[in-house]
Parts: sequence; C-alpha cells; structure tokens
Amino acid sequence: MRRILALIIVCTLQLSAQQYVIKFATLAPEGSTWITVMKEYDQVIRKESGGRLGFRIYAGGVAGDERDVLRKIRLGQFQSAGITGVGIGEIAKSARILDAPFLFKNHAEVDYVIGQYDAELRREFESGGYVLLGWAEVGFIYVFTNTPVTKVEDIRNVKMWQWEGDPVAEATFEAFGINPIQLSITDVLTSLQTGLINAMYISPLAGVSLQWYTATKYMLDYPLTNSSGAVVVSKRDFDKMPPDLQEILLRNGRQLMRKLTELSRQGNIKSLDVLKKNRIIFTKPDTKEVPYYEEIGKNARRLMVGKLYSEDLLKRVEQSVADFRAKGGK
Repeated sequence: MRRILALIIVCTLQLSAQQYVIKFATLAPEGSTWITVMKEYDQVIRKESGGRLGFRIYAGGVAGDERDVLRKIRLGQFQSAGITGVGIGEIAKSARILDAPFLFKNHAEVDYVIGQYDAELRREFESGGYVLLGWAEVGFIYVFTNTPVTKVEDIRNVKMWQWEGDPVAEATFEAFGINPIQLSITDVLTSLQTGLINAMYISPLAGVSLQWYTATKYMLDYPLTNSSGAVVVSKRDFDKMPPDLQEILLRNGRQLMRKLTELSRQGNIKSLDVLKKNRIIFTKPDTKEVPYYEEIGKNARRLMVGKLYSEDLLKRVEQSVADFRAKGGK
C-alpha cells in the first residue's frame, strides 16, 4: 500500500511540474520514423526541463489533415504540428521553393540550399505565426503508375492524382499539360484500386508505409521533386514559455529533426529495395527526354512566381544550386 501511495505522489508531482504541455498532431502513423523521433524529442525535453515541458502526440491524422490541424492550432486546441509541403505553404508560402519540381538532384544540394536560406525562411514562419523547430524531410518523390512511363507524353496519358489544394502540384501538372484528379490523401489508395486514378506521386518510404504501391506496377526512376517537411509550434504558445524552455525546445528540435531527416533518407533507400522485391518495375526516361523534363521543371517553377514566392527568391535559389554544382557539389 505504501508503494502504491508513493507512486501516486510521484505521478502527481510530475503532472504538477509539467507546466507546458505541447499538443502535437501529424498525419504520420504510429510506429513511423516521424513518431519514433518525436517520442525521443518528448523524452529529451522532459528530462532537460525537469518535467516542466513535454509533448502530447496525436499520430495518424486523428486530429485531421494538415489544414485541419493548423486551424485547430489557431483556435488553441493544439500547439504544434508535423507538416509537409501543403501545411508549410499555409504558414510560409516562400518555403515551397524547396518542393519545386526538378530543382534538386541529390541530398547534398538540398542540404546546401536549406543551409543558405534557413534564417530567411524561419523569419517567414514567424511572420505566419509559427516557430520552426526543425526541417523534417519527406524525401525525393517519384511517380508511380499502372502503365510504363518514360516519355513526357506517357505521363500526359495517365489519370494522375493531385493532392487537393496543393499549388506546387497544380503548377507542376499544368506545366506537364495534364489535368489531374484532385483527391485528399485518405482517398488515394481506394481510388487506385477502383481505377479512378492510375498514377500518383509519393516518396518510396511513404508509399510502402501507406501501401499505395500495391495498387501500382511501375515507378519512374527520375525524382519529380524533393518533398520538405517541418515541425512547428505556435509562436503564441512558444512566446509564453520562459527562455530556458524555449532554448531546450529549439536546440533539441534542430538536432532531432536532422536525425529524422537522415533516418527518412535511409528509410527511402531501403524502401526502394522493398519495391523491387515486390515486383514494382523501375523505368527511366529516355536520354533525349531528360531536357524536356528539365524544361517542364523550369516552367512550373516560374508559374509559382508571385503566388508562392518572389522572382528574386527563385533566381537566388536556382543560382545557389548552379553554384553548388559548379563547385563539384561540395
């Protein structure tokens, strides 16, 4: 009985000590790399803060899609979110430059550009009412289809899915000259299975996790884009915290979101092997087609000028990539 009473007292003290509970929501499912790292994040900040600060994690979209979660944060029902491009665009439109089609060729280029523009983009997050705790990359995105795709014309002949309300996807497919079918993420697998769509785009890791690949036969082994992600907290709630807790949250966010990015990259590489073992056929664009894909990327990026980011930012980012390549990618 004494041991039980002692345990109750300890738990009560811990609860009373936790002054700042950050309710965090994401589409990432329980058991995913995102949630594993977020739980580590929670443990670390609880320990460093002496139990004064911690996360309460809502995984798997139980709080709604990214727009739903951001709306609930504005209403004070949640304080933090793990988001991808669509959610990022609701807060800091210019950051969608990181999702621009055919901009990056490898992870080194992605890391270089984020390093160059991190401070500038963080300021935009704050202007949008949020503090960026860390970049959390989704990874390179590939097109999956039920008919082989190598040429640009092949893509124009599929029934392509588009994430409902995503301006980057909209501009990309406009540049391709196709009319995609807009659906929410929750409707994609069923729509593939019923034939409403026969093509979609996703990272290998997410494709395996969500089992979308099971309703397709081919993957175009030429990345459409690199999909960025982020963990954010409401600036309103962040500003209520004392400086020591803010520092704990920011420092560990940077470190652990970098860890999450590295784990996601490893997971995407492993998922490519899973796809091959499950008989997904990898196709590559004809060599003579590559310039057409690149031109489509340039056109799509320009279609977003004035809607998501400025022409100045686009020119600077494209020049940064070109300079990095000219230096041998180092």
